[in-house]
Amino acid sequence: MSVEQVEEVESGGEPVRRAAVAVNSYPVAPGVRLNVRSGPGTGYGVVRVLPEGASVTIYCQTPGTSVSGPYGTSNIWDNIGSGQYVSDTYVRTGSDGYVAARCG
Repeated sequence: MSVEQVEEVESGGEPVRRAAVAVNSYPVAPGVRLNVRSGPGTGYGVVRVLPEGASVTIYCQTPGTSVSGPYGTSNIWDNIGSGQYVSDTYVRTGSDGYVAARCG
């Protein structure tokens, strides 16, 4: 699902348009309880576990530890919240590459 929003804000009497970044939700591989880590790699601690059937919102992506999962082998990690990363190989994005901006 893609969400785009535009809002009008008054600034010194002039309307200003701001467009929100499109946010997409992607399903986690079926039958998987997915570890969410504090950083982009298997060496980072697990901060929580997503239940089977979960979907995630990807805010940005970054390289990290290479992982093999249901959707191939990759070093791409998805940021799904502040200090929360999952391996992209467990998320069905429909791409082997980046689908979101790189994390800054």
